[in-house]
Order: sequence, then structure tokens, then C-alpha cells
Amino acid sequence: MVKKSKIVEVLNTVFGWGIYVVLIAGGLAFFGFLAALIIGGESATSLAVFIHKQYFPIVIKVSSIVIMIGLINMYISNQHALSITLDKQEADEELASIKQEQPKVG
Repeated sequence: MVKKSKIVEVLNTVFGWGIYVVLIAGGLAFFGFLAALIIGGESATSLAVFIHKQYFPIVIKVSSIVIMIGLINMYISNQHALSITLDKQEADEELASIKQEQPKVG
């Protein structure tokens, strides 16, 4: 059986590269619209319509899949990235260590 840590490592790698690809794809869409704005005319219209009607749906679907992989990774690795209680616990531990480092006055 495959170890849980290996699965988490693979999912984390796939998620990282997926986010990278999706960000690049979003940047390409921006530069495509910018090129259409500069070109103007009928060519610009067809380029903008292509980006909007054909390119964006693919990027959105890929983004959704990548996000799902990231959420599955968080679930399997038992991460609580958005938990308030975890942040409070870390803050309490940091406060306790700061109090221990301070010299006693008195």
C-alpha cells in the first residue's frame, strides 16, 4: 500500500505546478486582451471573442480541478490552514516563549 506521506507529497507537487500553470494561463489571457486592444478592428474582436468563449472555459475548468486537488491534499494531510483555533494556539505558544525569554525585573 502507498504511504499517506507519499500521496500528500505527490498531490502537493501536482497542486503547486497546477497553480503555476493556471497563473501563467491567466497572464496569457491578459496579454491576449491587451494585444487585442492594441490591434483594434475585426482581428481584435475575433481574438477577444476566442479568449472569452473558448480559452476562459478551459482555464476555469483546469483551475477548478487544481483547487480540488489542493483541497484533497489538505484533507488527506489533515492541514487546517484556515482554522482560527490553530492560529490562536500558535499565538499562545509564541507569547509563552517570548515571556520566557524576557529577563525578570524586580
